Amino acid sequence: MDTAEEAREYDAMDHAAVNAAFVADFLAARGESRGGTIVDLGCGTGRIAILIARADPLARVVAIDIAEHMLTVAHENIQAAGLSDRIELVRADAKGMSEIASGSIAAVVSNSIVHHIPEPSRVLAEIVRVIEPGGIAFVRDLFRPDSADEVDRLVSLYASNETERARGLFRDSLGAALTLAEVRETLERIGVSDPEVAQTSDRHWTWTLRKAL
Repeated sequence: MDTAEEAREYDAMDHAAVNAAFVADFLAARGESRGGTIVDLGCGTGRIAILIARADPLARVVAIDIAEHMLTVAHENIQAAGLSDRIELVRADAKGMSEIASGSIAAVVSNSIVHHIPEPSRVLAEIVRVIEPGGIAFVRDLFRPDSADEVDRLVSLYASNETERARGLFRDSLGAALTLAEVRETLERIGVSDPEVAQTSDRHWTWTLRKAL
């Protein structure tokens, strides 16, 4: 999804309610701790980074994506929101955040990028690596339905008002997503014992990790 047309079409899709719920759930999971550096991994067009910066005025957000055109739109959105001084855009591969030191980030959030990654274990391991002791990871993504009928139901329910291309992207994303069992197995392979993974909507799973002090 890295053409100018795809980036702008993605930005035009109605993700407002999903994004707002994601940020509210992240802040609730983080608790009273506020401020610090928050990495938004797979930031897309910057909508979640903007919501986090508005909700936590003490935080600095580093918004990372590999898609150049997504970052172009994100830059426009962040400027329009007046948050360029608190949100830094970085073009980087989530599978290897070499520019971020281990144990240096207060929180990492990621919404709906895991299903785009051929080897998600590498991304999840990087998230664990960069979080500081006491810091939090909050990762949410789609999970793969167990039937074609359920895919059809979800596409009809959540994308009926979108363009044909957008409906196709959503359908493809559901097909590429992991099951809850696969998420847990992947996390256990990278050394996360008893991972806190839960189904948090009819199409999402969420993993929350509080790194030990």
